[in-house]
This record gives sequence, C-alpha cells and structure tokens, in this order.
Amino acid sequence: MRPAHLLLLTSAALTAACSVGPEFTRPEAAAPDRWEATQAKDVASQPATQEIDPQWWTSFNDATLNDLAQRALSANFDVRIAAIHVAQSRAQRKGAAGDRWPTVNANASYQRERLSEFGTSTRLIDAIGVPGRNRDAIIDVLSEEHDVYQAGFDASWELDLWGRVRHAIESADASVTASVEELHAAQLSLLAEVARGYLELRGIQEQIGIADNDIQAGEELLQLTEDRAAGGLVTQLDVAGQRAHLADARARVPQLRQRETQAINGLALLLGEQPGALRDLLATPQPLPAVPAKIGLGVPSEVARRRPDIRRAEARLHAATADTGVAVADLYPRITLTGNFAFQSLETADLTEWGARQWTVGPSLYLPVFNGRRHAVVELRKLQQQEAAVAYQRTVLQAWHEIDNALSAYTAEQKRNQELAAGVAASKDAYELASLRYRHGLTNFLVALDAERTLLQAERAYSDSNTLIATQLVALYKALGGGWNE
Repeated sequence: MRPAHLLLLTSAALTAACSVGPEFTRPEAAAPDRWEATQAKDVASQPATQEIDPQWWTSFNDATLNDLAQRALSANFDVRIAAIHVAQSRAQRKGAAGDRWPTVNANASYQRERLSEFGTSTRLIDAIGVPGRNRDAIIDVLSEEHDVYQAGFDASWELDLWGRVRHAIESADASVTASVEELHAAQLSLLAEVARGYLELRGIQEQIGIADNDIQAGEELLQLTEDRAAGGLVTQLDVAGQRAHLADARARVPQLRQRETQAINGLALLLGEQPGALRDLLATPQPLPAVPAKIGLGVPSEVARRRPDIRRAEARLHAATADTGVAVADLYPRITLTGNFAFQSLETADLTEWGARQWTVGPSLYLPVFNGRRHAVVELRKLQQQEAAVAYQRTVLQAWHEIDNALSAYTAEQKRNQELAAGVAASKDAYELASLRYRHGLTNFLVALDAERTLLQAERAYSDSNTLIATQLVALYKALGGGWNE
C-alpha cells in the first residue's frame, strides 16, 4: 500500500500552497459526501462505495483481456520509457544526496622538473644576499633536472547551515515521486487503452455477426421473392429491391473487417508486437464481456487522491517549494571545511617516510556580497512555486469533472441501453410477424423489407450501446485512478 505520508500534502507542499495567496484553497476539501450516481437504482450495473479493485480489468471476467493487460505492462514502449525516466530521476537524487557528505579525492602524481636559472628562485637567492660563487652553485643545483613524486588525498565538506543541500535533496525526492507517478499514469493509460481496444474489437466482431445474419436472412428472402415472382405473386420490382438490400448488407462487411484488422493491430502496437501478431489470438469472434453488476467507486474524498496526475501535481508542488528553499539558501554565506594530506618526495624510496608528509586544513568562506542574479532566481522560483500550486488546483478540479462526466455517461448509457433492448424485442416481433404474413401472401414486400431494416438498425444500435457501456466503464475506472496502489 502507499505510505500514508504520500496520501496527504506534505508540510512543504502546504507551505507552498499557502504562499500563493489567500485565494488558494485545498480543492479536495470540496469533495462531495457521496456519489450522485449511486442513487440510480434503475440500472443493471450500479455504482457503489466499495473499494476499487486495483486490477479492475479483471471485473470483465475475460481471460484473453487479462492476458493482454499483463503482457502490455511488461512490453509497452511508453511504459518502458517511463520506467527509464524513474531510474534517471533516482540517479539524479543520488547525485544530490552526495552533497550531504564530505567529498574525498585521492591523487597521485609524478613530475620531471627543471627550474629556470633566471626565474623567481634566483631573485630569492639575490634577496638573501648569497655571495657570488655560492650563488652560482646554488642556482646550478636548483636548476638541475629532478623527479617529484606525490601521493595523497584532499577532502571538502560544506556545512549546510541554511538548508541548501537539504532542500536540494528534498526537491530530488519530489522529482523521483513525480517520475514514479508518470510511470503510474502511463500504466493506467495503457491498461485503459488495452481494455478499450479489446472491447471495441469484440463489438466490431459482434457487428460482423449481425451483418452475416442479415446477409443470410436477405438471401433467404431473396429466394422467396424470386419464387413468388416466378409464380406471378410479386413483381420484378420487389426482386430488384431485395437484391439491392442484400448488396448493401454485403457491402458493410469489408468495412467491418477492415475495422477489425485495425483494432487487432492497435492492440499489437500497445503490446510492442508486429502487425498481425495477435490475429491468431483475436480473430476468432468472442462475446462482448459483460460489465459487473456492482462498480466500486470508493469514497469521494479519497478516490481523487488515487489519480496519478494528482499525485504528480502534488510532487511537482513539493519540488517547486524545495527549489525555492535552495534559491533562498544561496543568498547566505557558505562555509566549507577543506583538508589536504599528501606525501611528497624526490625519490620513490622516501615517499612513504613520515617525514615526507605535508598537509593543510581549515575552513573557507564564500560570501555573496552583491549578486542581482541570485535575487532574480529567488523571485523566479517563487513564481514557479505559485504556478505549481495553481496547476495542482486545476488538476484536482479537472479530476472531479472527469469523474462526474464519466459517471453520468455510464449511467445514462445504461438507461439508453434498456430502451434499445426493448426496441430490439419489439422490432423482432414485428419482423417475424411481417415475414410470416409475407410468406403467406397477406402483406406486400415493402412491409416485410421495412420490418427487416428496422430490426437490423435496432440490433446495430443495441450492439453499439453494449460496446459503449463497456468502454465507458473503462473510462470511469481511468477517471477514478484505477484504484492504483503500490
């Protein structure tokens, strides 16, 4: 489960929120007490306040969909890129955390040297007042070529008196959280796309089945019409009309087949597969999965916090706040402790002798006296902090709108579906009655043809509605954040 401190705004983020002005308010404070859609008792699939299943796609009880979802999570390119971004942000966080501890560097060197006979060493000898013959001898010795060996280490450590390093680490932590939420958002979007694509594919295949049934019925009616025309009971006009209707039904099939191929290839792309790789798995028509009778929505005050985009906006607000702290700390002095220890010798045999040691240690002070650029950076970071706070507000408000719209669309489509189901039943009765009367010569061809067309339109609309209900449920789960938890 997600740690509790990630489910609430951090103290730093709250500080940022308050700093943007009195107009800032916590958007989730305005969360409704209950979902309005839960009051709709006249729909087959009813929203409820029970917890959201993190593996919500399994609620369709379709083994193929479950398999596609698991394969997509491990193979999708966008998810893999998002995972790499998480690793990158964690590496950057390690770099920021390294400033908390002393920096130690080992070094070793070898140099072949010769000093100038007319350089600074000569001036020093003259200043001391060495007599002429001794002077020349000393200069000759100093200017001889010689080896210098050195090995040691140096260390430095900034005293984080004003919290510059601490705020930098805090910003890096928030950036890691934001990248993790980017990964969660990519995974949620991927699962929603896989589920939507799969459900639409099954809906297209159902439409193909309806078209095939229409073609079969049309062929039978055409044969009957031709027989009746041969007996002089109907005219050739009726035969031509039925042939035209049959040709129209057959013309719809290639377009539906093309949509089926596109849907299969779309799923293959989401899984990182070549075109046609999933045809053997998906080409056989299967019934459209039924939506569950109960849809867990969770509690309104908590559901919006499950959305990765909200958690990402919060993390960015936290990072912007920490970046402001870094900029402010840069206005104050920096005190750094430095030290150096090394062995130096003209001979390798003497390099490890204790007498060859040399060292320095002491603090260094960096004092910014006047730097207009630093003050400008502070102002910029504060404005970015305000922008992040407003973006957080907008994200939460947009989430509530998306959830409300998805709930409304899901409930409304179910009610529409009920009416369409009743229309299909009535159209089927009318078609059977018209066909029976036509076969017995009690009505004309146009009545039977009109009843067939009406039934076909009703079946198509009902099939489309079934698919739309399923895909709108997917959109609802996505709007709710998918019940995501770590």
